[in-house]
Amino acid sequence: MNALLHDVAHLAYVELLTPEPDRSLWFFTEILGMTRAGEDGDSVYLRTYDDYEHHSLKLTAHRTSGLRATGLRASSQEALDRRIAAIKDSGLGIGWRDGDAGRGPTYAFRDPDGHEMHLYWESEWYEAPEELRPALKNQPQAFPGHGVGVRRLDHVNFLAAEAAANGAFVRDVLGARVTEQIMLDSGRIAAQWLHFGNKSYDLVFTDDWSGSSGRLHHIAFATNTREDILRAADICLERGVHIETGPHKHAIQQTFFLYVYEPGGNRVELCNPLTRLILAPDWRVVTWTEAERAKGQAWGLKTIESFHTHGTPPVERD
Repeated sequence: MNALLHDVAHLAYVELLTPEPDRSLWFFTEILGMTRAGEDGDSVYLRTYDDYEHHSLKLTAHRTSGLRATGLRASSQEALDRRIAAIKDSGLGIGWRDGDAGRGPTYAFRDPDGHEMHLYWESEWYEAPEELRPALKNQPQAFPGHGVGVRRLDHVNFLAAEAAANGAFVRDVLGARVTEQIMLDSGRIAAQWLHFGNKSYDLVFTDDWSGSSGRLHHIAFATNTREDILRAADICLERGVHIETGPHKHAIQQTFFLYVYEPGGNRVELCNPLTRLILAPDWRVVTWTEAERAKGQAWGLKTIESFHTHGTPPVERD
């Protein structure tokens, strides 16, 4: 059992690529209820109503779908310096970049599978314009009142050629801790869930059955209640958004979920994990076996085939 370092404060943002920029923007604003925070060239910055920073999603027009980068905020300048030194020692550093909108100098690096990640400390807190000013001063922005009304970017699930190697990197180099994992009968770790703070997970690595590297399984946005997930299913049904599976409850991490595909082809999870926190400083990793996973989700829903085969960007499969 490794102790949490708390040098990484939280998952901060993702840059998502889409070949259908107008339709993807419609999905995130009209269906999920996110707010436009600005734009830059082929990119639009989007925020949830509870983001204290400028944005948590950068949506970029591209020839294909997928994830360009994942941003993490350090807990201090000293913490940033420590983690950068560890990243450089790992040989996976890329180098410094100018910060994106609302953020200061950012250090870019890759995990062993090739997913690009960013780490930074300096951040500009969001100041809502008059039309978005909240009634409560401890809330960054007024509740949107349309669409699902997602509260925050919750986690990212990466596909990887070898989940365990990437989990070990996030644990040993970034200071995270594994909370749950899947172990196959062969002894291979097929998936790991890791967290940086009291949330039960921030990053997930899942074996990519295609054997590819650097792909995305899904990004997830948290809602306030389970009822929001049920309402989201109705909204998606009415508006023609493809529902892949759910609403239902995961056995792993106990998250109430709905999985949909945004128009660009990326999988998006709407989840309600807000009541489950990891408070134990000596947390014991929960390991799930093949036999336990074969039982399906918490209430018996079987995992559908596309959950193992669909990722972005798409790849040719035999």
